[in-house]
Amino acid sequence: MNYAKNRIELEENGYSVLANLYSENEISQILTCIENTEKEENSFLKTKDLFAIRQLTKSVPGLTELLFNAKLTTLISDLSESDYFLTKAIYFDKPSESNWFVGYHQDLSISVDKKANMENYVNWTFKKDQYGVQPPIKILQDTITIRIHLDDTDKNNGALKVIPKSHLKGIIRAESKDWKIEKEHICEVKKGGVMLMKPLTLHASNRTTNGKKRRVIHLELNKHKLAEPLNWLEYWNGKTSK
Repeated sequence: MNYAKNRIELEENGYSVLANLYSENEISQILTCIENTEKEENSFLKTKDLFAIRQLTKSVPGLTELLFNAKLTTLISDLSESDYFLTKAIYFDKPSESNWFVGYHQDLSISVDKKANMENYVNWTFKKDQYGVQPPIKILQDTITIRIHLDDTDKNNGALKVIPKSHLKGIIRAESKDWKIEKEHICEVKKGGVMLMKPLTLHASNRTTNGKKRRVIHLELNKHKLAEPLNWLEYWNGKTSK
């Protein structure tokens, strides 16, 4: 299968949706792997509105080989001529009773292994024992986000809303008038499907209203080495970790 069409959509519109990257059996295996993991680590976050696992591939042994099946590996290679590697992995479970929503925003932070005062690395954070920082914009522009959907997701259970082409405007302040809400598009994705997105694409999600779960695995990939002495916190290139 060739994913050239999705590559063009991602570059031009800032997002693309694909169906059937994972079979029913593969989704079942992924969920079983997550559910069988001890949930006492600091990377696990649980509230009445959200259950999340950060540093997912480190926290859930055996999950990486289930996620990076033949179709996903082909997709990644078709999206760019450069070698992309994993830089972040998070599991989100938006429960059926969730009353949680997120307003329009861009994903501007990456996870790194240490803090260092460096030019063009700004807005440092430290949450759940990990450092976050806003890197040079070129790194954000070249990031590819892959959202693997473990449930059918539509406008009633938190499907992402996006503003097409907003990723082409650089970093946008929340109060900016550079984008128009009437242009929003709801990215409905079937179970086993995937949504591709640029992190600079303005995106949001509504509260759940239909009583259905919305479980998603959020992967971020990049091709850039960070300025020394920084390293990607969750670097994985299919062979080794560092």
